[in-house]
Amino acid sequence: MRALLRPTRVAAGLLLAAAVTLGVLWLFPSSDYLLLPDPAHPVGPKVFVPNAHPDHDGGGIYFVDVIIRKARLFESIFPGIHSGATLLPASVINPPGADEKARREEDARDMVRSQSIAAAVALNALGYHVVAKPTGVLVTSVDPALPAAGKLLPTDVIVAVDGKPVRTPIGLRRIMARHRPGDRVRFTVHRGRDVRLVTIRTVAAPDDPKRPIVGIAVNQAADIKLPIKVRINLGDVGGPSAGLAFALEVMEKLGRDVDHGYRVAATGEIALDGSVGPIGGVKQKTMGARRAHVDVFVVPAGENAQQARRYAGGLRIIAVHSFPQALQALATLPRKM
Repeated sequence: MRALLRPTRVAAGLLLAAAVTLGVLWLFPSSDYLLLPDPAHPVGPKVFVPNAHPDHDGGGIYFVDVIIRKARLFESIFPGIHSGATLLPASVINPPGADEKARREEDARDMVRSQSIAAAVALNALGYHVVAKPTGVLVTSVDPALPAAGKLLPTDVIVAVDGKPVRTPIGLRRIMARHRPGDRVRFTVHRGRDVRLVTIRTVAAPDDPKRPIVGIAVNQAADIKLPIKVRINLGDVGGPSAGLAFALEVMEKLGRDVDHGYRVAATGEIALDGSVGPIGGVKQKTMGARRAHVDVFVVPAGENAQQARRYAGGLRIIAVHSFPQALQALATLPRKM
């Protein structure tokens, strides 16, 4: 009788050990992060302008975001348990030398900047007098594998290069083009209230051995004064990628028929000149647009559009380089029946 009970006890012990192991793997966080899809959300209820025009054509502008959270140990080993998930190391999600809290704070600042720039672009397109004074070049991200890592930080504002004043990203690129890979470049930056001089040796760009880079992504820093009050509130959603959606919705609110009866999801970082820049999390955002059953998804042209088409599953993808191009593409869609 005892011999018959032993295998049962062994099996029960193994099951208990397996249950404990799974419990530990599920309860304890890993050092990795998960990117997960979130259904697209209507922008309309989040944007407020004086005397807003109601939209009764059945369409609407939608923004898409990505759920970013720490992966549990189990999820780090088996990320495929979540549809559309991408597992990334913390070094890719958080800026060099920063933790999750610092990243969230920077995302919040990016959101505020994107809102004011989007409003300025939309109002300018409608013929309003918008005052937008460039104040320098904002560092939005730093590649941890390239020379700027640890020397420049997100939120730094570059105001001079090699002693020459710089106010726009184009001006920065012009001065950088005079250098060769291996040259030392002197950046004058505003970091909070401090002014710092930072010297960085350039390296060759991966796509062009003659082009020098230091490994930063930049945007326009500016003082913006709007002729009317525009308020946008997305709660705890951060980052700059909803800029294009904001600009489209502001025009809708002020009486311009932008969506033409379509449900339009849009993503892209918008600049003061109306250009639309690339964003991250395209896989998850495309899946989020599909889950919201929108009609079209407007995305930055290039690699973003190529990736969106891989996950579109029949969703119409519109690739754009600029805000005027987005307006034109939406205006030329077939009449909604």
